[in-house]
Amino acid sequence: MLHKTILGMFVLLLAVSLAFAQELPKPGPEHERRIKELVGTWDAVMDMGGQKSKCTATYKSICDGMWIASEFEGELEGAKFHGHGLDGYDLHKKKYVGVWVDSWTSSPMHMAGNYDPNTKLLVMTGESVGSDGTPQKFKNTTETKDEDHFTFKMYMVQADGTEQLAFTIEYTRRR
Repeated sequence: MLHKTILGMFVLLLAVSLAFAQELPKPGPEHERRIKELVGTWDAVMDMGGQKSKCTATYKSICDGMWIASEFEGELEGAKFHGHGLDGYDLHKKKYVGVWVDSWTSSPMHMAGNYDPNTKLLVMTGESVGSDGTPQKFKNTTETKDEDHFTFKMYMVQADGTEQLAFTIEYTRRR
């Protein structure tokens, strides 16, 4: 019995060492573009239907540069708002991916999309659950203006495919 236990442990250790012998994924140019350029603290102005609110966003590179974690806070429509994002680049899907959670909903938003280096525009689409419990499709655009400014827009996608602008956020890097 001891022989089988020792043999089993050896096989397990061999399997683990072979798994670690494979090269782990490393951040590529896609990670550099969307992660390294965002790291830091940003002052933000959110415009929701003409009502403007000052907010703050902090982006931090995590997991050896594979992901970026964001924290967003402010006051919207007279209520405190707090949100967190996790974004990265899926090397297998060849798409930018993200998840967003915040203090105004209990359902996470999942999104995926592509970046066009010519227009400096990242377009991501996804689905979540609206405040009434029904599925809601959305589209986000992030336009990089320069290293210290970018614009984020959120569109709600209607059943007929039309898009309605929900809000815009103008970001300026804090120095």
